[in-house]
Amino acid sequence: MRKVFVLLVAIVFAVAVAGISFAADVKGTISQIEGSKVTVKAADGKETTIDGDAKGLKVGDKVVVKDGKITKKKAVEGC
Repeated sequence: MRKVFVLLVAIVFAVAVAGISFAADVKGTISQIEGSKVTVKAADGKETTIDGDAKGLKVGDKVVVKDGKITKKKAVEGC
């Protein structure tokens, strides 16, 4: 019985850690748009593909991806 409990705790822990890693925010530049799939390249060079609404976005736009939603960064004026 103890082995089953330890195995169950290990599985729950692994699923929780995997869920946190998928929920990470991404900040970067759009490198490719194919239909509803948007590829964002972060500053460290890592590319992430998100299936989301690409309306109003174009390659080269700076975006933030949070909870699977793509938001275009606003330009800061007057700096």
